[in-house]
Amino acid sequence: MTRLVVVGASLAGLRAVEGARKAGFTGSVTLVGAEEHLPYDRPPLSKAFLDGPVAAPVFREETVLREDLGVELVLGTRAHALDAGRRVVHAGDREIPYDGLVIATGATARTLPGTSHLAGVHTLRTLEDALAVRTALDEGARTVVIGAGFIGSEVASAARKRGLPVTVVEAAPTPLTRAIGAMGEPCSDLHRAHGTDLRCGIGVTGVEGTGHVERVRLADGTLLDADLVVVGAGAVPATDWLAGSGVTLDNGVVCDETLATGLPGVYAAGDVARWENPLFGRSMRLEHWSSAAEQGAAAGVAAALPGAAKPYETVPYFWSDWYDTRIQFAGVPDADEIRVVLGDPDEGRFVALYRTGERLTGVLAVNKQREIMKFRALIARRTDWSGALDFAARRREPVSEGVR
Repeated sequence: MTRLVVVGASLAGLRAVEGARKAGFTGSVTLVGAEEHLPYDRPPLSKAFLDGPVAAPVFREETVLREDLGVELVLGTRAHALDAGRRVVHAGDREIPYDGLVIATGATARTLPGTSHLAGVHTLRTLEDALAVRTALDEGARTVVIGAGFIGSEVASAARKRGLPVTVVEAAPTPLTRAIGAMGEPCSDLHRAHGTDLRCGIGVTGVEGTGHVERVRLADGTLLDADLVVVGAGAVPATDWLAGSGVTLDNGVVCDETLATGLPGVYAAGDVARWENPLFGRSMRLEHWSSAAEQGAAAGVAAALPGAAKPYETVPYFWSDWYDTRIQFAGVPDADEIRVVLGDPDEGRFVALYRTGERLTGVLAVNKQREIMKFRALIARRTDWSGALDFAARRREPVSEGVR
């Protein structure tokens, strides 16, 4: 093994490089990225970066990457094909040979069809997206957010922090339905308590304007005036460039429990990877910071050092900041029972546990930062439900009745 190539210069790609070097890999490393920027941190783009003029959240300076880690940077160059037979990545006009390859191309934000001709309609995935949204907020934009997930709700929070009017439109009954299941109502209350006009259970039928967005039309005929529309409708794995490569694609790059794709020397990590998580016995594709970091490091070691691949299991974890409130979730949201065990949702500080069968499989914490990792550790240890409730009782706060 002499040549490691990592395609995707975001968190997972960077951690793949660092993981390989930390494990003792001394061969050549090439990092290919579609954006011209050095690898940067995406979560702050919808948080602190929107609040004011702060520097781009770059992970490592160029000198560290080139000199300390010995990386050849190929930035501003999109990979467009993989020839697994020849072990070559095609990027721009280059052919980049590899012995080990990590696919870490992430995901692409879903756009709203029929809006490409309108200025003022944005997704929020890249640094350029964040700059455009921040500029509009600086100018006092009347904002409509489509989607009450992580990104959309954080944009709403940033707009309200500036005192700007904002409406959030969500097709599901409550925010974060796919992420936290049936506990979305406290998130609805949070939006409304801070003056956000939250409209759930309704879809968008059109975005209108002449050259620049002027209004959003809802399914019930309501028209919402808007200078800025932010589409937070999720993301799709960036796999188009892998068509015909022999990599199995199904809502991402399909991997086994070691993040191996089935092609010799080829692994995947981050938002683009769908792998078998042994901890839950199911296939997962996660779009969370922590899993991208962990998977990147594991895939980098496996691709760089033949024979080093190990099963990767994790308890999914994410956090989101809304209006000075920290929302954290670990595990999986589909559950047979959800029970509040610490605090009180009406007071905006609580912990809820999720049961599947007789096992603890999830935990939601709102403004309970000191608790989340304790329960995440219980999930990792495959703790049964009675053991989880006993542990919660020892946290010295009363246990309430189940939500369902």
